Amino acid sequence: MTQPPTRPLLIWLALASGVAGCKRDREEAGGAAATQAVVAAETIVLTPQSFAESVDGIGTVVPRTGEFAALGVPVAARIARVLVATGQRVQRGDALIELDRTTIDADAKSADATLRAAEAAATRATRLVDAGVMPRKEAEQALAEEAKARAAVATARRTADLATLRAPLSGVVTRLAATVGALADPNLPLIEIANPTAVDVVLSTTAPEAARIHPGMLVSFRAGPDTVGTGTVAEVGGTVDSLSRGVTVRVRVGSTTRALRLGETIGGRVVLGVETNSIVVPIAALVPTGEGFRVFVVDSASVAHARPVTVAGKDDSRAHITAGLAVGERVVTSGAYAMDEGAKVAPKATRP
Repeated sequence: MTQPPTRPLLIWLALASGVAGCKRDREEAGGAAATQAVVAAETIVLTPQSFAESVDGIGTVVPRTGEFAALGVPVAARIARVLVATGQRVQRGDALIELDRTTIDADAKSADATLRAAEAAATRATRLVDAGVMPRKEAEQALAEEAKARAAVATARRTADLATLRAPLSGVVTRLAATVGALADPNLPLIEIANPTAVDVVLSTTAPEAARIHPGMLVSFRAGPDTVGTGTVAEVGGTVDSLSRGVTVRVRVGSTTRALRLGETIGGRVVLGVETNSIVVPIAALVPTGEGFRVFVVDSASVAHARPVTVAGKDDSRAHITAGLAVGERVVTSGAYAMDEGAKVAPKATRP
């Protein structure tokens, strides 16, 4: 027969169980504390700042209106000489292309002869009408033929003058489609000239962005990481391109740090206005969420909390926040991508 445990033994077992329970609770609490992530990160305290709101676009350097010419031949004729090459600088009045004048000069002589005959016929008809020998209708017909012949002479002389294509402005040959001996088509331009010192930049933007752009706004130009000049908006297109679905914005180039080449592709940033007392964070503080962005805010216990924010605009290094943050809050900058909700923030290089 088994003896029941004595009272002292029962008391000892109860004490041992309590001690074991307390130890287990302490171990669990310590393990929970050990699992809290600690991330080294840089932080800043938000202060009111100025932010220049802008719109970015990709543009092409084009000749300014009135500083570009496309020349063709007046009539179909063989090309006798090509006096320039693509990229060559020319001055106003320089000879560019010469046509074979054989047919052109023959047509001019024929027109002169026809005019002399028409003048003589009109003079004779007028004299006979005055003498009452010929009806006035015949004289009027002769005068009409004379006027027609005179117009033909003017056309022939103009064609002869244009047999040598000359530069209508000083600039650079940007396109040349002339080959010696080839038959020139009067419906197609043979040569194009542009003034490289008078250029515009045509930017392409979306329709909503174009609605916020107005003539006179300041524009800065970039080629890669470098700023290459500034300009002002001259005109905003009134239609959407059917292919690119973009709206063109023509910018008048002002000062530049180097010469802009015709056809060069550069970026343009249109300054819409300057917002004062704005909340601005470094780009590194933004963490994409798929539909937007979030920023990690650090509380007084150095614990990070994810906060969705509304980004109104960006520049090269900063983002303008219009909702989600307040002045005086501390946010994570460098290191935000490695941050999780509730992580302990160990300041790596805290900036005020």
